[in-house]
Parts: sequence; C-alpha cells; structure tokens
Amino acid sequence: MRSLVLLIASLFFFCAEAQAAPKLLWETKGLAQPESVVVDPATGAIYVSNIVGAVMQKDGNGFIAKLSGEGKIVTRQWVKGLDAPTGLALYDRTLYVADIDQLIAINAASGEIVKRYPAKGATFLNDVAVDAEGTVYVSDTPTNTIWRLKDGSFEPWLANDKLNGPNGLLVQGDALIVASLGKIPSVGQKQDLAGLSVVSLKDQSVAPLGNGKPIGNLDGLALLQPGVFLVTDWAAGALYRVDSKGKAELLIDLNQGSADLAYLPDKKVALIPMMLDNSLVAYRLE
Repeated sequence: MRSLVLLIASLFFFCAEAQAAPKLLWETKGLAQPESVVVDPATGAIYVSNIVGAVMQKDGNGFIAKLSGEGKIVTRQWVKGLDAPTGLALYDRTLYVADIDQLIAINAASGEIVKRYPAKGATFLNDVAVDAEGTVYVSDTPTNTIWRLKDGSFEPWLANDKLNGPNGLLVQGDALIVASLGKIPSVGQKQDLAGLSVVSLKDQSVAPLGNGKPIGNLDGLALLQPGVFLVTDWAAGALYRVDSKGKAELLIDLNQGSADLAYLPDKKVALIPMMLDNSLVAYRLE
C-alpha cells in the first residue's frame, strides 16, 4: 500500500510539472528582424518593431508592424521609414520607439509620427520604459548610458559602467530595473555574461539585483509578478524566470535571438520576438 501511495504521489507531481511547462500558443512568421513587442491595452492590438538590416544602419527600411491580439498581421508596415527600430513602450496613446540615436513618438490611434527627439552622442538606443507620470527612460547599450525624456527634454540621465551594457528596462516604484547585455561573442569579443541591476530613481545609485549572479546576455525584461521577472537571453536563446534574490530558472529553451518580450498577466502569456527567425511567438506560462 505504501508503495502504491508513493507511486500515485510521484505521478501526481509529474503531471503537475508537465502541466506547468510553457505552451506555445501561436507563431507569427513573415516579420523582418523583430526586436520588441508591446500590446495596446485600449484595443488589444500588438505592435512589433522590425529592424530590417544592420542594427545601427540608417537606411529607412525599419518599420512597426500591427497585429491582432491573436497574432494575425493586420498591417505589416503600419509605420514605415524608420531606420533600425528596437525598444517600444506605450503611454497615454503615444507609442515610443528607440531608433539608433533618436526617440520617436507615434500616435497610437493613427500611426502618425508626432515627434522626434534626437539623442546627440548616443550610439544605439535599445529599450524604452515609462513610469506612471510619463517620464521615459531609454537604454544606450554600448555607452552604458540611460537617457531620460522629461518635460520635453531628452538627455543623458545616468552613465555608469556598472550597467554593463544596459538593455531591457522596467520601472518598478522608485527603481529602474535593468537587464544587461554584457558582451556577445558573435561580435568578435570575449563573452561576458550579465544579470539584473536596480537603479534608484532618486539618487541614481546602481546595485545588483539579489546576489548579482550573471545569467546571460540579456535582452527583454518584463514583470511576471511582484518581485519576479521574465528575461530573455539573446545569445543563448532562452526565457528565464528571475526572483528578487537573483535566482534564475530556465523556463523555455529558444533559438538564438530571443529579444524584447511583453507579458500579459491576465492571460499568463509571454510574447517573444524571435529576431533571427523573423517571427513572434506566444507562450502561455502556467
């Protein structure tokens, strides 16, 4: 009887683990080096930035695609004429887009570009995050700099080598959480893994999240639940769950190029641009 109970218990836990595994819901192909994704809470539309070429080349080929909530392409080139658009953030019906050395503001209702904010001296603006008051933060990865748009002025806000290639950004209360890229071996340099950092919005101090243990060459960053984050590893191709102590758990083994994700807590769905596969994938996280 004891053996039977243990067997049943083992089967129960095995099934529970199997059910907890992320499930691929859909994949949208036909994109062009998708880098970032954001969902419009007002309409349910999905916006995806597409680089289309070299990541720092001013060629005018980049665009923003508009998809339905189910991942169907509504308008492939909803906003055209960008260079190498990367990070996206939506605030008060304005879609902010990082595009090499400028921050672009787009009317989310019409798709019209309403404002361009030059970032003189920036090398590669990468991710975008907005706080509750509408202040916009943008990472400039190669220069270890965070830019800030506040009261119409767009300027460097923090330059600190501790950021180690700041990529993904997320505002949490009075802190800016940063997912760092480190160094990728594919660009001809020795690989340097990185982790998450916490930047105080009050005094700009930079500290590692939790134990500060390196995780990978990080790209996207999203909040899974209070104190727990989802991050993508661009180089290794992975989705991690990272808690407040810095402990990382591999959730999905992906192809290289997993980029700046979005998470929908009400649906428990992660949207991940697969930059080198030219696709957007949706996974349900149980």
